[in-house]
Amino acid sequence: MTEFGDLISAVGEFGLYQKLLVLLISLPLLLNPFQMIGQVFMVLDEPHHCNTSWIRAVGPNLTEEEQLNLTLPRDADGEYEQCSMYSPVDWDLDSIVAYGLNATEKCSSGWVYPSAQAPSLLTEFDLVCDRKDLNDVSQAIYMVGLLLGAIILGPLSDTIGRRAVFLISMLIQGLFGVAIAFVPHFYVYMAFRCVVGTAESGIMITALALATEWVGVSQRSKAVLISHCFFAIGHTIIPGLSYGIRNWRLLQIAGSAPVFALFFYIWVLPESARWLVIKGRIEEAKKVLQKAASINKRTIPPELLEQLKPETQPKPGNPLDLFRKKHLLKVTLIMLCTWFAVSLVYYGLSLSVSSFGLDVYLTQLAFGGVELPARFSCIFLLQWFGRKKTQAVLLLLSGLMCLIIIGIPEDQAVVTTVLAVIGKLTATASFSTSYVYSAELFPTVISNRSPEALSKTDATEGGVDLETDNCAFLKSK
Repeated sequence: MTEFGDLISAVGEFGLYQKLLVLLISLPLLLNPFQMIGQVFMVLDEPHHCNTSWIRAVGPNLTEEEQLNLTLPRDADGEYEQCSMYSPVDWDLDSIVAYGLNATEKCSSGWVYPSAQAPSLLTEFDLVCDRKDLNDVSQAIYMVGLLLGAIILGPLSDTIGRRAVFLISMLIQGLFGVAIAFVPHFYVYMAFRCVVGTAESGIMITALALATEWVGVSQRSKAVLISHCFFAIGHTIIPGLSYGIRNWRLLQIAGSAPVFALFFYIWVLPESARWLVIKGRIEEAKKVLQKAASINKRTIPPELLEQLKPETQPKPGNPLDLFRKKHLLKVTLIMLCTWFAVSLVYYGLSLSVSSFGLDVYLTQLAFGGVELPARFSCIFLLQWFGRKKTQAVLLLLSGLMCLIIIGIPEDQAVVTTVLAVIGKLTATASFSTSYVYSAELFPTVISNRSPEALSKTDATEGGVDLETDNCAFLKSK
């Protein structure tokens, strides 16, 4: 029986067809960074104070400054308190002016934003004072969506196909991404963000599955990292888009609607030939393989196609297998620590772009600017130094940058930002390395069940194709 790897070699391991495919599946990744960190630019800090219009009932002719002087306490710097006000009293204006107000309370009638900026998430849903934590909760819920996408859509792609899940995920991301711009309540916003996160996870998983299943073993890391470069380009677009569109609802539409321009994928995006073979759809697999060979200007020997038979479907993987086998347990614990560390640094720096003391748009431009060289350089670093050394050094450098930042005085914003940019560069490269490393370490029969997995594709350890006998691999370890 023909090995599928022989067919890919005959088609061309990374010919024009595969390059066009990687381009197609990478285009939606341009929008993913916006969904991840776009909220940072919708919740920029703005001056605010409690709404104290209650005093207008007894002093309708008060100027704004007089109203604030009478109703708002001041902090140690002499500025009006942002989250407290003097308690309303049933006095006339002369008594208030003569005796003043002493008792304070939290803002009870909302807030006022004097800057008159375009509507933002912060001003529209009052994400200040006691409600400030809702911003972080929203980001956490988005991360939950990413996890749900890995848990649900990864296995689903094994059942209904990579192409179907990829297209469904794109549709869901577009629909709910645009729908977010019309939400009336912040809790609805958070729920929709969770759905968008789920869809994004589905896009990442199936995009990388399609790329790696169509590419030869020696070129798979290159295909993965090229798609990551598109994700990096998306990061560089965000500051310009956010700077030009200050209304958060219009910005949300601008960052989500372009996915609908890719509707033609319904007709041009191919299914994974490997998946078709596993599912016994041999004739369909032959057609897409012959089409790929034609575009690559290659010819598949007829005897190879004639010998193509349905592959034995491996027994469904169980995540508990990762903890039952001694070797897999060791690998799993190490990679869990690795993923935790790199995710903490990468997302921590990315979502803290507004807290380094410099202009948030310029800081994000620098953060986005290092993403592309970081991911592109991994193509060569992994070839020259291997996965283990590259990952270890990158993790060490990113962690070191974060530790140094802690000791930098708060007034040294430039130094802090430079160190954060270096940390972002190394964390980004480490993040891309983790995808390639994980796919090659874990047997693919269970890799699609883990959040960090790329896809249920061929994986190699020491040059051995693990997918040819996943169960044997598990037993042997």
